[in-house]
Amino acid sequence: MQTHLLGYPRIGSNRELKKACEQYWSGKTSLQELLETGKTIRNHNWKLQQEAGIDLIPSNDFSFYDQVLDMTLTVGAIPERYQDVISKESNTELDLYFAMARGYQQNDLDITAMEMTKWFDTNYHYIVPEFQKDQQFKLFSNKIINGFIEAKEAGINTKPVIIGLVTYLLLGKEKENGFDKLDLAQNLLPVYIEILKELENHGASYIQFDEPFLALDLNQKAKEVYQFIYGEIRKQFPNLKFIAATYFDGLKDNLSLAAALPVDVLHIDLVRCPEQLDEVLNTIPETLSLSLGIVDGRNIWKNDFGQSQAFIKQALNALGSERVFIAPSCSLLHSPIDLDLEKNEKTLSPEIKKWMAFAKQKVYEIVSLKKLASGNTDYPSLQQAAENKKAIDNRKVSELIHNQSVKDRAAVTTEEDAKRNSPFSVRKETQQEVLQLPLFPTTTIGSFPQTKEVRSWRAKFKKGELTAEQYDDLLKKETERTIRWQEEIGIDVLVHGEFERNDMVEYFGEQLSGFAFTQNGWVQSYGSRCVKPPVIYGDVHRPHPMTVYWSEYAQSLTKKWVKGMLTGPVTILQWSFVRDDQPRSLTCRQIALAIRDEVNDIEKAGIRIIQIDEPAIREGLPLRKAEWQDYLEWAVEAFRISASGVEDATQIHTHMCYSEFNDIIQNIAAMDADVITIECSRSQMELLNAFADFKYPNEIGPGVYDIHSPRVPSKEEMVELLKKAQAVIPAQQLWVNPDCGLKTRHWDETEKALIAMVEASRELAKSYTIEKV
Repeated sequence: MQTHLLGYPRIGSNRELKKACEQYWSGKTSLQELLETGKTIRNHNWKLQQEAGIDLIPSNDFSFYDQVLDMTLTVGAIPERYQDVISKESNTELDLYFAMARGYQQNDLDITAMEMTKWFDTNYHYIVPEFQKDQQFKLFSNKIINGFIEAKEAGINTKPVIIGLVTYLLLGKEKENGFDKLDLAQNLLPVYIEILKELENHGASYIQFDEPFLALDLNQKAKEVYQFIYGEIRKQFPNLKFIAATYFDGLKDNLSLAAALPVDVLHIDLVRCPEQLDEVLNTIPETLSLSLGIVDGRNIWKNDFGQSQAFIKQALNALGSERVFIAPSCSLLHSPIDLDLEKNEKTLSPEIKKWMAFAKQKVYEIVSLKKLASGNTDYPSLQQAAENKKAIDNRKVSELIHNQSVKDRAAVTTEEDAKRNSPFSVRKETQQEVLQLPLFPTTTIGSFPQTKEVRSWRAKFKKGELTAEQYDDLLKKETERTIRWQEEIGIDVLVHGEFERNDMVEYFGEQLSGFAFTQNGWVQSYGSRCVKPPVIYGDVHRPHPMTVYWSEYAQSLTKKWVKGMLTGPVTILQWSFVRDDQPRSLTCRQIALAIRDEVNDIEKAGIRIIQIDEPAIREGLPLRKAEWQDYLEWAVEAFRISASGVEDATQIHTHMCYSEFNDIIQNIAAMDADVITIECSRSQMELLNAFADFKYPNEIGPGVYDIHSPRVPSKEEMVELLKKAQAVIPAQQLWVNPDCGLKTRHWDETEKALIAMVEASRELAKSYTIEKV
């Protein structure tokens, strides 16, 4: 047996990479300092795995921003608009790379960033490759090869991790009509072969190709391209050992395809799809080894050694030890790094902590499982097995988990609890009469920049250096300043800025029962953006109001409407580490009932516009379409439960970002939010086509500027985007807003962009009125 990892977190135990990137972007550190930080993280990760006893240690799982963007740069798939960035002598390869990720606005150049979307059903965002008909590729970056050489110089012969050619193409988007991106496979293949030749020449023996699309629905053409590509690669490299890594679901109808590929090892995800093992073992040929993904790479619960040993034993009996590999289900990119860093027993009790394992601990779980399966009976192995069983058994019976009144309430929820009093057409008239909003009303998504000062207040308050009264006073002043500034520039529907909130999920989790928290449980969301998901360990309910105080205070400052801001039940579920001892649908319903209570209390406080954000609802879709309907039914129901306790005059907003809506537009409509705001600027309003084709009846706010980039768009640019929107959506349905919350931006760029946004809205309203006259 051999052990291996599909990938390890790259942000550093203390988010060193985040800090180094942001310092470099701001010009405070040099390129060399940034590169050194990256090298230090890589070497630390390799040494940790080596010392733990992992047999095949991955390289090229490190990235300064995103692994898909890395591949785009590697194969030279650089959109033409970045040629001027390349031509500037002062710019390095890394500057070009960051320009593609974040946009570029300097040296008289103003270039938009590449599109970003979710990595399958995770909260990780990748940069979408852009493809043109007959596109040519070339080896532009040697990152993969250099990473292997660097590890070898450190004494480790690694297993390079490469996004498989077919998966890479399927992750991208055709930027013109009339061709299929899979037609580019033959053009791209020579670059992959060139990379493999270099790796083989430098002594690589195993290569991991990540092919998660083998766990998705594939058309016949994609299957044929898989067969062709891997056949050609095998012809060129008879001596290299290839691992085809699938994850996030089972192979199912693609099993025969995957089993027939000329690779040496097939990796399967037995956490997401444990039932596939029997069929896989009965299907794979004698020439193929099997990698068992048995340690959960996407959650924080301790592995159940007893269950995993059963899987390993079954595989050993069928294949023999020479053909069995042990691994996590997927890359540990989606796990926090080190449970040993959790020292605060107030936020994470010792009992709950014993149920958990982060990336570092999962590495040791993999090694322990190998030892136990190999019949190792030394004292440490037996002690680890005993401690594991004790923790697993304790979690099953712990009184911390269960609350009968919460279970009873969820059990008696009816269809009526998920319905508004009147249809949207009736509500719209009532809301317009009460709210008196103009044509093309402007708003923002919720948060405003959290400056160093705001973050320092929170840190001082947590350390006891500020009293609750002092902290409250500082937040009130920042909130009032933000309200006054929004009034000054003419925004129609205001927000309070959310300065009291650390994270849109963590803030609510801290006030809900059934949640636990970490101090250092960071995972990468995109680029330098890291999140610290709460842990849902038990039944969820709301002991007290969570946001009413700040909503009421903000509304008291102005005669304009201020939105109450909440995170929706599906997003709280998706962006947390969720208990795995009951269906996710039941946990989501419990959260929905808690949010419903909050919505009703906000309305009682006089707030007439309430936003319930659901950016993760598309992300939660199962990867196989056959399983969509069940998820969509309970996810939409959860949102409606949270939103349906209010009067017709109360306007419910929701927000979604970086999602494709075409396939689920009828379900989006079924959510019955009065207003939906969506990300649209990076896609140049393409996402609106789904709403237009469906004749979406409710109101829509297509984002007119990209908040995930420091670039400030002009008024003219926003007007053009709004005209595109107006061409497909009736003017009476359109709102004007940014793509997402502004928490991560700086005030300078935020002020410039929002002033331009308001001016764009007014210009469009004026031209529309003139046209009507």
